[in-house]
Amino acid sequence: MKARVGMRVAVAGGTGLVGRYVVEELVAAGREPVVLSRSRGVDLVSGEGGAGLDAALDGVDAVVDVSNVTTTSARKSVAFFDAVGRNLLDAGERAGVRHHVVLSIVGIDRVGLGYYRGKLRQEDVVRGGPVPWTVLRATQFHEFAEQTLDRVPGPFAVVPRMRTQPIAAREVARQLVTLATGPAQGMAPDLAGPRVEQLVDMVRRLLRARGERRLVVPVRMPGAVGAAMTGDGQLPVAATGPRGGQTFDEWLARHVVRGGRSSGRRSVRGG
Repeated sequence: MKARVGMRVAVAGGTGLVGRYVVEELVAAGREPVVLSRSRGVDLVSGEGGAGLDAALDGVDAVVDVSNVTTTSARKSVAFFDAVGRNLLDAGERAGVRHHVVLSIVGIDRVGLGYYRGKLRQEDVVRGGPVPWTVLRATQFHEFAEQTLDRVPGPFAVVPRMRTQPIAAREVARQLVTLATGPAQGMAPDLAGPRVEQLVDMVRRLLRARGERRLVVPVRMPGAVGAAMTGDGQLPVAATGPRGGQTFDEWLARHVVRGGRSSGRRSVRGG
C-alpha cells in the first residue's frame, strides 16, 4: 500500500496509552485518525454500539490495533483478543481496509503467561484473516515498572524477577504509524529499547524518583515461566534491529514527579 497524505487510519484502543500516542503521531504525519473505542461509541468485542464497526471503518485505509484487556487469565485474554481481532478483520474486509497492523509483545511464544496466550491467539487470527497484515512485537514500556509497583499498594512492593529491554511508548507508536502507512510486512522485526534492564532495579529507581519508601520484595516466578523471565525470554532474539532511543532513566527524569506518580498514562502492557 502506498502512503498518501490524508489517508484515514483507524486506531482500535485509541484512548489508551499507546493509542493516544498513535493518534498524535498520525496527526503530526498529516493522516486522519479514526478512534475506535467504547467511549467513542464502538464496542470492539461485540462490534456493536452506535453505528458499529462497519460505519466507523467506512473510508479507512488502514487499522492499527492497540486494544487491550487487563487480565492474567488465559481464558479471558484469548476470548477478548479473538473476538476483537475477528471483528476488526471482518469489518475491515467489508470496508475495503488494505492494511491491518497489530501491536504484540516480544517473547509471548517463549513465556507461558496467561495473558500472552491471548496475544498469540490475536496473531493467529490476523495471519488467517482476509486483510493484508503486519504484526509488530515490542518489549515492555517504561511505564511497566510503575504498573507493577501500583498493582499492590502498601509497605511492600512485590516485583517479579524479569529481564526486559524497555522502550518509550511514544517510540512504539511512531513505529506503528510508519508501518501502517506503508505496505504490509507480515512479522515486522522486534522493536526494543536501547538497553537491557532488570525489572526489580527499575522499580527501585522509580521509588527513589518518587521519593517513596517501600520494601522491594523480588519474587521469581515458578518453573519454566520464571526461567524464561529471568533469562532471555522477553528480549529480542536478534542482536540488531530497530531500537528506541530513550532510556528508562531518561524517562524517569522526564515523566516522574517526586512525591507522586508519573505524568504519563497507565501502561497497557500485560506481563
